[in-house]
Amino acid sequence: MNSLKSLFRDIAEAIAGTEQDFTEVNLGRAILLLSIPAVLEMIMESVFVVVDIFFVSKLGANAVATVGITESLITIVYAISFGLATATTSMVSRRIGEKDQYKASQTAFQAILTGVTVSFLIAVPGVIFSERLLEVMGVSADIARKLSGYTRIVVGSNTVIMLLFIINAIFRSAGDAAVAMRVLWMGNIINIILDPCLIFGLGPFPELGVAGAAVATSTGRGIAVLYQFWLLFFGRKRIQLSSDHLRVNFRIIGRLLRISIGSIGQNLIGTISWIGLVRIISIFGNEIVAGYTIAIRIINFVMLPSWGISNAASTLVGQNLGANKPARAEKAVMVTGWVNMILLGAVGLILVIFPSWFINVFINEKAVLDSGTECLRIISIGFIAYGFGMVLVNSFNGAGDTATPLKINTFAYFIIEIPLAWFLAMTLGMNQQGVFVAIVIAETIMTLTAWLVFRRGKWKLKKV
Repeated sequence: MNSLKSLFRDIAEAIAGTEQDFTEVNLGRAILLLSIPAVLEMIMESVFVVVDIFFVSKLGANAVATVGITESLITIVYAISFGLATATTSMVSRRIGEKDQYKASQTAFQAILTGVTVSFLIAVPGVIFSERLLEVMGVSADIARKLSGYTRIVVGSNTVIMLLFIINAIFRSAGDAAVAMRVLWMGNIINIILDPCLIFGLGPFPELGVAGAAVATSTGRGIAVLYQFWLLFFGRKRIQLSSDHLRVNFRIIGRLLRISIGSIGQNLIGTISWIGLVRIISIFGNEIVAGYTIAIRIINFVMLPSWGISNAASTLVGQNLGANKPARAEKAVMVTGWVNMILLGAVGLILVIFPSWFINVFINEKAVLDSGTECLRIISIGFIAYGFGMVLVNSFNGAGDTATPLKINTFAYFIIEIPLAWFLAMTLGMNQQGVFVAIVIAETIMTLTAWLVFRRGKWKLKKV
């Protein structure tokens, strides 16, 4: 009974926010306190994705396919955002572990400045060439002309995506995971309210169709970013910005970029691979792409909480290496990895058994339903491997060793996944099923490779 009460107290503390020193507190409790808000944060991030596709699916397969292809393009933004967030996590968590809050705050501002600059360089060409980008990805000229507004808005407002990831990484790496969670709650509530209003023109709102989903999501994220800035300056958290920090420090920016290059490379490789998979699948028609898009949205929804757990491991690795406790950092990775593997494996089993039920929530067109069901069932088979693999990769990143996962991703995605997908789909005639099987094989090989490298222990010696 006492242990149960203690568990409930820890859960309440995790959601409300905690002042615990994660280099000293019991490791199991540290994982729990960081994981719960991180999981809830990732669930909220995935809600952005699922809410959009739920309402857009009412507009038909062409609208869903446009959103799916735009997502494959905007993942380049996600890749860069994750890369900068990863570098931010490794550097800020290391400074927190060293008990140097001034340098942690200084690093935080340089990360924000870098993100804003990079996002502007993406937004300008993205807005200008949005229609052409859809055509390159296989969308007909007529559909691209009619629906490119969604792509234009999403790419043009990529700054809010970039800042949302970077600033939440700042909060998480400092140990304020509950703050990052609340930020996304706010953004999602706004998005859920605005999505149907702007897509279908409810009440006084204009009917914008698929472009309304982009406006709603960008507005929700934008307001969430404003809340983040308020917390950074006035929230009295572990990271507290003041006028003293608002100076450009090219030395810190250079270090951030060096670390982020490996992580950006990891995500770009995964992104390019995913774009390649979408391009292969598009050969088989818009209905197949729409089914794949819905299935991937569901997969992202159930996997993002596991990314939240692995983010907790990343924070613990950075802080404990900063506190000169490498053995504790390694133990945190192992415990978190097993928990994540069991959790995601159980979820995968449900999706393997009942895939059509989940797809049918979004759409009931037979061709789309069949494609989505097939995709969801096959990819979910590999969830056990994914669960452990994502923790291993995040442990390297949390230590600042982003080059190792870059090499692993290059091998798994470029050498295994894309060639195998083409071979199975086109040469062996397995069509889209061959692409789905290739994803499972490549991700499993990536996990096995990461495990072998992790055991060598060189990541513990990385300086950031």
